[in-house]
Amino acid sequence: MIADFLTLPFLQYALIAALLAAVCCGVMGTLIVANRMVFLAGGAAHAAYGGVGLAYFLALPVLPVTVAFTVAAALLMAAVTLRRLEDTDTVIGVLWAAGMAFGIILLDLTPGYKPDLMSYLFGSIITVPVSDLYALVGLAVVLVGLTLRHYNGFVAMAFDREFAAVRGAPVRFLHYLLTGLAAVTVVLLIRVAGLILIIALLSVAPSLAMRRVASLGRAMVVASLLNIFFCLAGLMLAYRFDLTSGAAIIAVAAGTFCLTLAVGFLPRRKSV
Repeated sequence: MIADFLTLPFLQYALIAALLAAVCCGVMGTLIVANRMVFLAGGAAHAAYGGVGLAYFLALPVLPVTVAFTVAAALLMAAVTLRRLEDTDTVIGVLWAAGMAFGIILLDLTPGYKPDLMSYLFGSIITVPVSDLYALVGLAVVLVGLTLRHYNGFVAMAFDREFAAVRGAPVRFLHYLLTGLAAVTVVLLIRVAGLILIIALLSVAPSLAMRRVASLGRAMVVASLLNIFFCLAGLMLAYRFDLTSGAAIIAVAAGTFCLTLAVGFLPRRKSV
């Protein structure tokens, strides 16, 4: 099985895509979890369906239209979040559902070929084209670069936003920047990993990492390594048992998360 991954071209591309997605989601997911923005990121991910439908309806390139639509929807959600309204979750949920409904309706109204929406749910990492790999490399470079550039601000914002603002940190700018980066990450990974897999990689590994590591930077490294493990194990299971690759990766991630929780609930032996 390992030899197949090293010799078959489509598996090599899938492996490279999995490694790049793992790093991107490890870095971005840690920032999202630390700032308690998982629901917002999930809303942006589902709103991406609206961009897909709009692109097909207008017969325009899917990627740029979806990026623009998703970033706009995510920034709108970010503005609602900044106002700290009591019904923030409700508004995000409405935008979440409206984006998906908008995209599906536009696809229904589009004549001719219509994409399979299931491919956007679970992705097609086995058939990832080389062009998507270049896009993922660029995304990884941008994410790592901006994270290093604004690392102290992200740490301060995750710890205490009010205190960070008092100390002069550009909290509003960092909030919008983080939301925009999350939206772009979702769009660039949705064709490779699928909507559901992206949410899993953005949340499961960072949550596990932050339970064990206090430093935000170390948590990003641990989350990336965990995501790499999830992706490699899932790809091997999918290849061995002829499973959907995205679903197999999600199963490994969810199983690891549940096992970790179960171990944490076990009674510890008292020292004498």
